[in-house]
Amino acid sequence: MRDFMRLYSNLVQRCFDDCANDFTTKSLNGKEESCVNKCADKFLKHSERVGARFAELSQSV
Repeated sequence: MRDFMRLYSNLVQRCFDDCANDFTTKSLNGKEESCVNKCADKFLKHSERVGARFAELSQSV
């Protein structure tokens, strides 16, 4: 659970820093929302690939 929360926290922080630029409204504008979606998708795919690679390496040792 701790690892999941760390992963989620890193995802939120990274995508917020990269995508949230306009603080004049409560909601995200279209460009920011698209950025967050792409950021989260990329981050999760990367994490999945790293996990798969570690699994491959641990099986070969």
